[in-house]
Amino acid sequence: MDYKKSKAPVNTVTRDVMDLCEETGNIYESVAIISKRANQISAEIKQDLSKKLAEFASYNDSLEEVFENREQIEISRYYEKLPKPTLLATEEFVEGNVYFRDPSQEVNPLD
Repeated sequence: MDYKKSKAPVNTVTRDVMDLCEETGNIYESVAIISKRANQISAEIKQDLSKKLAEFASYNDSLEEVFENREQIEISRYYEKLPKPTLLATEEFVEGNVYFRDPSQEVNPLD
């Protein structure tokens, strides 16, 4: 997923608490859902970054290679400029793009 094309803001945004708890009816449950999604997004971004930086892994470092690896610097800058995972997760939650379920609310057909 290309997170750079997301509509999520790069900076912190003040949000109306009532907007966050519309779907769940409980702000704490909404925050828990957003935090779990943010952890998932963070893991995806870290995995992508690690995969891209693994191409530049060098087992015999020379002084010139350390200072002249421009591609690696550009990749790192790209990931630094991405919105934070919490902002991405909050934006997904507000837009309704996050699937969640509450097992305590499900009907058990055996009862």
